[in-house]
Amino acid sequence: MLFKNKNLLLLHFIVLIWGFSPILGKLISVQALQLVWFRILITLVAISVYLVITKQNMKVSSFDFWRLVMVGVIIAFHWFCFYNAIKISNVSVTLVAFATGTLFTSIIEPIFYKRKIIRYEIAFGMVIIGAIAMIFHVETDYKWGIIFGMLAALTSSFFTVWNGLFVKRIAAPVISTYELGGGFVALTIYLICTGALNKEFVTISAADWGWLAILSVVGTAFTFIASVNLMKHISPYTVTLTVNLETVYGIVIAYFIWEKEEAMTPGFYLGTLIILATIFGNGLLKGYLKKQIEKAQ
Repeated sequence: MLFKNKNLLLLHFIVLIWGFSPILGKLISVQALQLVWFRILITLVAISVYLVITKQNMKVSSFDFWRLVMVGVIIAFHWFCFYNAIKISNVSVTLVAFATGTLFTSIIEPIFYKRKIIRYEIAFGMVIIGAIAMIFHVETDYKWGIIFGMLAALTSSFFTVWNGLFVKRIAAPVISTYELGGGFVALTIYLICTGALNKEFVTISAADWGWLAILSVVGTAFTFIASVNLMKHISPYTVTLTVNLETVYGIVIAYFIWEKEEAMTPGFYLGTLIILATIFGNGLLKGYLKKQIEKAQ
């Protein structure tokens, strides 16, 4: 029981770190592309150290290699959308828009896993769309932040579903290394072709280096490895339900740090409440139906 409670506390700590990640994204003064490029680079170094220590076998088929690289490109674009949304709007708007990932996953997952679309998931998705439309209507100044936040949610759904298939055959750290490597190479090529990768691009302040190191090592490498290990002791249902608190943690932390910038209209908070209630309702209903099926068997 004590061991289980320790794992639950670690899970909440990880989710709290994820909720703090967009805060770091706002604290880091560089633009979104720079942030993503440095984040991937530092995370790759940190995970490489872990791979050396654990003596991980990195061998994969050429077919899997190129698929992992492709997913890595999607991850790089996902991070750009997420942090760009923060830069052009604020943390609260970005996190609420990002919460629409539940809707996208309910549509994408059945296609990849070749199962029927669950009707109540679509119903929940329509409620989320209505709530987003409400927020879009009352927060017109942040429309591009909402759009980029939803793009981040869409791309997140794609690589999450793909990784769910990969992890059945390939070790999680190996998946992460090839994906991040692919994303880093693709982003570097793009920056070279556009002439953006210059001396100014790689020159950042000491403060930004510090925040980037925390974001990459603690917020990415540590949480990735720790969350994968937790899956051995905690059910996916508990993990999924708890991860939804990321939005709550992030909005609360951002409000206390930047009260004036993060204070939104009543319509925004009503829409946020509807989205979060829908997400948790979806999780609770899944858990209830799963228990009913187990009882019937």
